[in-house]
Amino acid sequence: METLEIAGQLSAIATFFIASGGYIYYRWDFYSKRAKLETYLKNARAKASDDRRGKQGQHTYFHLMKEVGLTETEILQASFKSKHIERSSIVDKQTNRAVGLVFGYRE
Repeated sequence: METLEIAGQLSAIATFFIASGGYIYYRWDFYSKRAKLETYLKNARAKASDDRRGKQGQHTYFHLMKEVGLTETEILQASFKSKHIERSSIVDKQTNRAVGLVFGYRE
């Protein structure tokens, strides 16, 4: 019976360390993806010339998915958590409705 109690306590301790390690990995992975996106947008802004919308260095989901290698959800989550990634909408001039999102870097 004593061996069973020791095994139970050891498994509880092991569960804590495994769960903590998983959480740390999750947070580090999210931070690295956000930093990667911020760096890409900052560099794009630095070397961009004026585009059709009159803004510099803004890109759509598809462009960022291709160049940075993040999914649409990861890009959106990173933009909500970051102070440096701004979201702007692309508005259709005929219907005056948003038809897409572009992401850019702000200081």
